[in-house]
Amino acid sequence: MKMKITKLAAFWLSLVILGLVTNSPAAAQTTNRFARWEKDIAAFEMSDRTNPPPQNGILFIGSSSIRLWTNLAKDFPGKPVINRGFGGSEIADSVHFADRIVIPYRPRLIVMYAGGNDINAKKTPERVAADFKAFVEKVHKALPETRIAYISIAPNPARWAQVENVRKANQMIREYTETDARLAFIDVFTPMLGEDGTPSRDIYRPDRLHMNEKGYAMWKEIIAPYLDGRAWKAKAEK
Repeated sequence: MKMKITKLAAFWLSLVILGLVTNSPAAAQTTNRFARWEKDIAAFEMSDRTNPPPQNGILFIGSSSIRLWTNLAKDFPGKPVINRGFGGSEIADSVHFADRIVIPYRPRLIVMYAGGNDINAKKTPERVAADFKAFVEKVHKALPETRIAYISIAPNPARWAQVENVRKANQMIREYTETDARLAFIDVFTPMLGEDGTPSRDIYRPDRLHMNEKGYAMWKEIIAPYLDGRAWKAKAEK
């Protein structure tokens, strides 16, 4: 009888502990991690219903550098581009919402810029690379022919203290993209550095984090070959 009571007490104690863990601030933060984006994602879905984006298009997704690229269609005329950037997001957010704002579009090409917020949130380069791999695997499970191009994490002046982790994450993702012909790594990090090896100041807004028009003009020239096929052809010929 004593043994049964002990086991019963242990059972109830485990439930209490589980309840405390589940209701802890850390657990709540994890639960609400994606809820913070619900308004943005719902707005995308509303737009999709009223103005359906093209199938087999070119999807730009990621954080604020994508969201703020408001003249994306003008920069790439004639290209069926779709902007689904949501500022402050990390790669894991795009993984989570892929079923709603990626896969339904059946894009032929996805261009992602994300990872800087991840590093700023203290995620390791290894975690950043693993999250990008998770995004690729989720997309390719549903859309095996879709190409995915990753824009390297930029050398932001405001976050220059994190540059070593940025370099490492970029390198790990670059190496991963080299294992699959459907993947590409777009290096914007190097061109965005000045002659002194630090970020060029004239391509950033006063916040020293987001790009100005000159910065986007640079990106346009670097990214264009991936949209018109030249970069993929060059990769295949290596």
